[in-house]
Amino acid sequence: MRHATIPGSSGTVRPMRLLGDPGLREPCRDVTVFDAELASLVEDLFATMYAHDGVGLAANQVGVPLRLFVFDCPDDEDVRHLGHVVNPRVVHNGGVVVAGHEGCLSLPGVHAGTPRYDETVLEGVDLSGEPVRVEGTGFFARCLQHECDHLGGGVFIDRLTGLRRRRALRAVRRAPWAPGDGRAPAPGPA
Repeated sequence: MRHATIPGSSGTVRPMRLLGDPGLREPCRDVTVFDAELASLVEDLFATMYAHDGVGLAANQVGVPLRLFVFDCPDDEDVRHLGHVVNPRVVHNGGVVVAGHEGCLSLPGVHAGTPRYDETVLEGVDLSGEPVRVEGTGFFARCLQHECDHLGGGVFIDRLTGLRRRRALRAVRRAPWAPGDGRAPAPGPA
């Protein structure tokens, strides 16, 4: 019998920041206060992620420049991984590099085969400041790397080159939410 609350059930869906919003390109700052406001933010992140059918969401995607993200993501064996990481840092990327299908809630409708490592290990803390270690393989490793990129001010198209990058930037220019003057966004950090 389930006794825990469903993540996001007490949260509020926040507006999603889209590519072109300067907040997506700024590196986030570390969380230093672990309080009810932080717990509320995590609930809002889950609620927003679920409302947009995502598998991960970083705080800066809803306009909060803190190093924090949530996830509800399967791995390649369809094992569900559910949680959050505060102040994550990558301690290991390894395995083969796979150019797998990737999209982003901040770039709706834009998808591309994006190179990512097949194994990732993160260390950080939870809502109470206790250490956590998250290990991912396959699609879940891709999710962890994607969200960490956001916290550094990057988006997945920054990892693309050649034809894949040109096609993704064309899709961005044609998107109904395209930034300002319709030009492709400047490359950001990866």
